[in-house]
Amino acid sequence: MKSATQGAKGYRRLIPSLTALVEFEAVARLSSFTLAANELGVTQAAVSRQVRLLEESLGVHLFHRLHRSIKLTREGEALYLVVAESMQRIAGVFDRLADGSEQQELVLATTAAFSQFWVLPRLPELKRLQPQLKLRLTTQMFTADLRHNEVDIAVRFGNGKWRDGTSSLLFDEEVFPVCSPAWLQENGSPHSLAELAKTQLIDSDSTSEGWMGWETWFEAVGLRPPRLQYALRCSLYTDTIQAALHGQGVALGWHRLLTRHLESGTLVRLTEATVKVSDSYFVVIPHGRAITPTTNRVIEWLRGDVAVSSHQDE
Repeated sequence: MKSATQGAKGYRRLIPSLTALVEFEAVARLSSFTLAANELGVTQAAVSRQVRLLEESLGVHLFHRLHRSIKLTREGEALYLVVAESMQRIAGVFDRLADGSEQQELVLATTAAFSQFWVLPRLPELKRLQPQLKLRLTTQMFTADLRHNEVDIAVRFGNGKWRDGTSSLLFDEEVFPVCSPAWLQENGSPHSLAELAKTQLIDSDSTSEGWMGWETWFEAVGLRPPRLQYALRCSLYTDTIQAALHGQGVALGWHRLLTRHLESGTLVRLTEATVKVSDSYFVVIPHGRAITPTTNRVIEWLRGDVAVSSHQDE
């Protein structure tokens, strides 16, 4: 007796069910049979049946079925990477054909601080170099699993080791005190780190990305002041810098993010003391996303490279 694929031609000889692949991709991306069924508008039993069919046709287990969760096996990870990338390419073509436009949309995920201080000021350059590109910018306060989000490129701060994508270094970072010229003129520059610790400090809450606050910074430069007196504390780093720009005190300046403020003189460096942090900024491509020429050119733009080609993908 012949199997269902023995008499099939071309791709059907190797891929017995495209429906099974679609439902497998949804389960792998959402880490849930129930959520996949809801997204696809079918029953959980139907999704389970399709995935089981796929496993039987391949002769391998694609998921570890745990007590209250599921996890991709090594074979499942390998299949998911290929299926997700292929479906993304197909979806991209459908979008362009349905829209009747040659414009391409790229979803870029960053923190609010990176978006405000690094991405937005450079958008005119990107629009000039890539006029056909439509950018959708999404901001995240914390690191979200890229498999559960429609993201083409993510910018993260850390050690570059994440399981949901392939990372490459953007640039490193160092941190030092900054203030407005008006604040410096009114208060003068502190003569020592101990004196700096007694000035009007502006602090922001630490995030999961590992950004340091004033206490950590002082420890890193070899000083442990007994108690810091903050002039203002903010939950967002963007608010911290806005307060410094308005002359409310001294903030920790992340050099890369504040390049334009420092170059224009709207913020000034207050001391030569600096901390070169061990983590860096990385660009992360989610597993399953194709790295196209457009993707590479956007990464070059994010790095601040000036020689960014403007020709379109072939």
